[in-house]
Order: sequence, then C-alpha cells, then structure tokens
Amino acid sequence: MNHFRYRGRNLYADGVPLATIAREVGTPTYVYSAATLRRHFKAMDRAFANRKRLICYSVKANSNLAVLSLFAELGSGFDIVSGGELYRVLEAGGDPRKVVFSGVGKTPEEIALALRHRILCFNVESAGELEAIAAEASRRKLRAPISLRVNPDVDPRTHPYIATGLKESKFGIPMDEARKLYKASLKRKELELVGLDCHIGSQLTVLGPLREALRKLTSLFRELRTAGIPLRTLDVGGGLGIAYQGEAPPEPRAYAGAVLRELSGLDDVTLILEPGRVLVGNAGVLLTRVLYRKQNQAKRFLVVDAGMNDLVRPALYGAHHELLPVVRQKRATETVDVVGPVCESTDVLAKKRKLPALEPGELAILHSAGAYGMCMASNYNSRPRPAEVMVDGRRFQIVRARETYADLIRGERVSRRGSRR
Repeated sequence: MNHFRYRGRNLYADGVPLATIAREVGTPTYVYSAATLRRHFKAMDRAFANRKRLICYSVKANSNLAVLSLFAELGSGFDIVSGGELYRVLEAGGDPRKVVFSGVGKTPEEIALALRHRILCFNVESAGELEAIAAEASRRKLRAPISLRVNPDVDPRTHPYIATGLKESKFGIPMDEARKLYKASLKRKELELVGLDCHIGSQLTVLGPLREALRKLTSLFRELRTAGIPLRTLDVGGGLGIAYQGEAPPEPRAYAGAVLRELSGLDDVTLILEPGRVLVGNAGVLLTRVLYRKQNQAKRFLVVDAGMNDLVRPALYGAHHELLPVVRQKRATETVDVVGPVCESTDVLAKKRKLPALEPGELAILHSAGAYGMCMASNYNSRPRPAEVMVDGRRFQIVRARETYADLIRGERVSRRGSRR
C-alpha cells in the first residue's frame, strides 16, 4: 500500500502532483510520502501489539534526517551499522537508548561513541569485536550492553548479495561458538549480557526460512537462560520484503504470527525487530525526465536524466523497478531499454520494458525506490546527487538540497609541489 496514485491523467504523491515537484525542484529527485511511512510503521507496530516489543528501523535502508525524524516521532528505535548512522539518529531526535548497533566492522571510535551515548546494545558479530567492545568499556569504566548475533546457517531464498544467514556469510557467529562466548563473558564486569540476535537476509518473501531460523534461535535462548545467563531481549532482525515485480511477501500480521508462534513461552522477553525496506521501500519514488530517444540496429533506448549513480540497484542486483509516466496519455506502447547518462554499459534502469512511447521532456518515476536508493547514490562521473523531497498531505518540502558542482570538490585540494600539508 502506498500513496502514489493517478488522479485522472496525473500521478500524485499524497496530495501533490509529481509534475509540480519536477517543475519546482527539478530532476532527478527522490520523493517520499509521509503518509505511507506512517502507515507502514503503524501496521508493523500493530501486528505485534500484544507483545513487549521495540521496533528498531534499519537506518541503512534510508538515512535521510526527515525519514528518521518521522519514525522517531512515532516512537521507533533504530538499528544502525556505523557511527555516522548513530550521528544521524541523534541529529534527527532519536533516543540512543532505543538504538542497537549491528555490523561486522565497528571501529574503536564508533564503539566509544556508542558507549558515550548509552545505546541499548551492541549486536556483536565476532569474538574479536567482543574483546574490542570490552576494552573500550573497561577504559571508560562502563558496562557495555551486548547481544551476540548468531548465524543459524539458514538459506533465506533471496538474492545471494543480500543473504546474511548462511555459514559462508561474513555476518554473525556460529551457534556453538556463541555458547562459549556467552559463558566466558558471564562474569566480566565490563560486559552486560542483555540479549540474543539473528538476521538471515533481506527481501524475504516466504516465511519458512524465518521460522527455521527462529526455532534455532529460541532453542539457544532457552538453553542460555537455563545456564544462568540473564538474557532479556531477543532480536529477530528484519528483512521482510516488498513487491517490486509481482512478489507476494507476507503482510505484517502474517509475519507477526510466524514470529510469535516461535516465541511461545517467552512472554517476559522484549522482542526487537529491525524492519527497513518494508517501511520505506514503497514510500519513495525516483522522479526523472526523458532526455532523448535513440535507436540502433538492435535496440530502442529511452535516455533519462537519472542514472546508476542515482539508483544503483538495477546495475548491482538486476533489480526491477516499475516505471510509470507522470502524465498518462493514450498512445502506442513500445519495448525499450531505459538508460541513464552514466558512461557504463550497465547503466540500465529498466531492460526490455514495454512502455507508452514517451517523448523527450516527459516525466516518469521509478517506483519502490525509497529503500537503498538515495542512501546508495554516488558521485560517479562527477554527477551531483539528486534532491530529496518529503510530501505530507498537500505540502512538500525539500529535505535534502540537490548537490552542486561546488559540492563535488568540497574538501579536495590541488597538490602543490613542495607542500607538506
């Protein structure tokens, strides 16, 4: 469900015509629907309403301050994977006591920052990381709250680039090793053992792998508690998918039902969830303008002003994003490759797509671009990154200004011979 809909011939975001945003802000531009963001968060929260829970939005999906601030106002916690994401959460008004810090490569500086702000817990990914956290906590005479992220070796049946729960993955700790680490850490004064964590991957469209992972996770949780380890949180990760091209991922209520069945008898435990894509994916679109039509001996191309530097998912994953005209007109359809201006053959946003014949100057959107869109954008080919706009009802606001050429070289210096600086 989202709030990007046609009214007559014109495509709207909430109560604002996308053509108006293009005229006033330019293209390419990411456009987010506040109504959709609120609706998705509340649907997830309601699905777990009868349970002690904390929803920690996965910041890596979309880290714009306006998005983070909206979720903070709804009471969300945050799942972060870097010190920069923690900084963003704090700047957006997020509560550090509702922050879980995931990721395999936490630096001493990032660990120190998180300790200083008293985050809820670290999701620890290795024995080496556990020692690094313990050392920083000891140095500051603090106790570091930790939760070990275990790797259950479960195939999530998703794209291999976003599968994180298999034994070949860099993520998580083997379950046998986790048992030993918990027991060895029990009496360490600088560590507070608060929970257990697991996340098997992203864009999950079936519940079987999740249930399999949760059975292993809850079995280990009960075993550790029986052994005297006073765990009080169980983090089941995120990863619930969205519809890009005909997928039928589970609704939040079905997802909650599957999770809660596996947690039977653990009523005193606080459940932590880390949804990302499912909250923001269909709440955002990439607005672009047609530059040229082109045909060679083999193909017909539609060249637009958005490229793989703006939306890398099609080039990186072969991802599908629905492409829709901003103004509908009755016209013949054609099969085209929609390509961007980037000097790479892989800069294809839509391949062999059957579309109405769009002309130069016309507008289109790439749908379901709210997750892993702008946050993965780059300046490749020295292209300024797009603007970002938040629509709320009949009003819209630029929530990130379009970069300028001057922004591209900010912080750079021309090397001068003989200079030591």
